[in-house]
Amino acid sequence: MRFTSTARGARLARRLVSHRLHEWGHPYDTSTNDTVTLITAEFAANAVRHGHVPGRDFHLRLTIDTGADVNAGSTTIRIEVTDTRTERMPTPTSPAPDAEAGRGLLLVAALATRWGITPRTAAPGKTVWGEVDV
Repeated sequence: MRFTSTARGARLARRLVSHRLHEWGHPYDTSTNDTVTLITAEFAANAVRHGHVPGRDFHLRLTIDTGADVNAGSTTIRIEVTDTRTERMPTPTSPAPDAEAGRGLLLVAALATRWGITPRTAAPGKTVWGEVDV
């Protein structure tokens, strides 16, 4: 889905992910729903704050992959947030103990099974993605 690069757009993206996960069998207030929603919130907030280009939206993609063997019970949930800025690549930092910001990607790194950044090839921008194995 496409969202406006505003705080409202980031909030709607987070809510959509939580709702969709609930529909997919990962109810509200479960660790899976909470974790994936938190990662989405961080990616969307960063797209709005650091990846915003006036007149451009950010895109959110949420997928679930149950793997080749459904009976094995392995499931991967993938979050992708794409914005149109290429010059600002996110990196986890270690902020000062009294800093009020700068810990979001540290949370992502701690909560996601895998995460990374992929440059867009067809247009300017990047996709920040994270995966959670359930």
